[in-house]
Amino acid sequence: MRRPRGELGPRAPRPTEGAICAGPGEPWSPSPNSMLRVLLSAQASSARLSGLLLLSPVQPYCLGPSKWGDRPPGGAPHAGPVQGLQRLLEQARSPGELLRWLGQNPTKVRAHHYPVALRRLGQLLGSQPRPPPVEQATLQDLSQLIIRNCPSFDIHTIHVCLHLAVLLEARPEDLTPHVMVLLAQHLARHRLREPQLLEAIAHFLVAQEAQLNSKVVQKLVLPFGRLNYLPLEQQFMPCLERILAREAGVAPLATVNILMSLCQLRCLPFRALHFVFSPGFISHISGTPHALIVRRYLSLLDTAVELELPGYRGPRLPRRQQVPIFPQPLITDRARCKYSHKDIVAEGLRQLLGEEKYRQDLTVPPGYCTDFLLCVSSSGAVLPVRTQDPFLPYPPRSCPYTTRDPAQRVVLMLRERWHFCRDGRVLLGSRALRERHLGLMGYQLLPLPFEELESQRGLPQLKSYLRQKLQALGLRWGPEGG
Repeated sequence: MRRPRGELGPRAPRPTEGAICAGPGEPWSPSPNSMLRVLLSAQASSARLSGLLLLSPVQPYCLGPSKWGDRPPGGAPHAGPVQGLQRLLEQARSPGELLRWLGQNPTKVRAHHYPVALRRLGQLLGSQPRPPPVEQATLQDLSQLIIRNCPSFDIHTIHVCLHLAVLLEARPEDLTPHVMVLLAQHLARHRLREPQLLEAIAHFLVAQEAQLNSKVVQKLVLPFGRLNYLPLEQQFMPCLERILAREAGVAPLATVNILMSLCQLRCLPFRALHFVFSPGFISHISGTPHALIVRRYLSLLDTAVELELPGYRGPRLPRRQQVPIFPQPLITDRARCKYSHKDIVAEGLRQLLGEEKYRQDLTVPPGYCTDFLLCVSSSGAVLPVRTQDPFLPYPPRSCPYTTRDPAQRVVLMLRERWHFCRDGRVLLGSRALRERHLGLMGYQLLPLPFEELESQRGLPQLKSYLRQKLQALGLRWGPEGG
């Protein structure tokens, strides 16, 4: 039952100035090729690039014969001259010789040769206790070769070049905000949860706090929430709290975007919440072009306060200002619907349970869209949905325990490949937030991971898989289940 799948969906339209779609949509970012050009051209000194090249790339994008040396992009074996050029690059005895092999063989150079050349340059610089500095002209020429040819690079080659040219445990504050924003957008768009690069962004934010406004900060903070990564930099949160206190009244949308990222990290500062829930702030944003999206984000923040911050005693979003958080499936799911397992899982449930015993794509208060929802009696019988109220009360504290419906609501959650960071192990921040909040509201969650779904061969195997999953929760259906 393996289906084709796409790692990247269509590019989202560029939002208006200051807007970052941290929740409902994909963040806009420039193409990786344009970003690589900017990053390579931003290097100001040979000493800095020399130091960066000595750092090893993060797995799994390491350079080695098995990944880059044996086959070029596309999977075809190397032609003789191309393979010969790679050997020459790997055996170059100086940066100047390395550059000559690239410059004098333009018809033989392929995209994968540039990461090999950068790696060899790092080896040459690291082969001596005190390596001599590389001539500025050599680095500029190498950068220009990469910039000129990067339109032909695949994403893996671009990623390796980014690591070798921009990876910082050195002095990230020497780079410009524009370059660091491009790096942040690249990581967020391609779901690259790279601790070293994310820590570099966090360090840059802390080091440049006084020079950064909230419109830049919202873009730097975006990948942390999206990639569900709380940096180790100890001053990260205190720095953001100071920026929010200083800038909250200047750029309302940027302020709320920063809080959205922190909400995904479960790090909401009370002082900032007091400000955005104040009558003055709410009144101010009501007349802006971004009023609806800000109200949607404020509604999500209010939900987070209700479910995750029992100690908060400040102002809240008035009920009349609240709107559904995510009234429809997320943009990423709609863009990748042809790669989704939703249709075949729906058919499996229809044949297994019957159409009357589940609801698909139901939005439950305060506005979370569920993939599949079942109503289950206290004895474990799957009930016809039409005979039950499928919604649990929200807020949960508003309903006394004695009056609660004894029936359980079970939500089957598809965990598709694009719901995770690129490593496939960590849920994206928005997905983790949705599951966390549904669980806190009282829904019983049954995740269906993409690895398990992809391993099913055809509908009969999928039905058997779903039967095992439901029975493991003690669910019954059919004549014996009522």
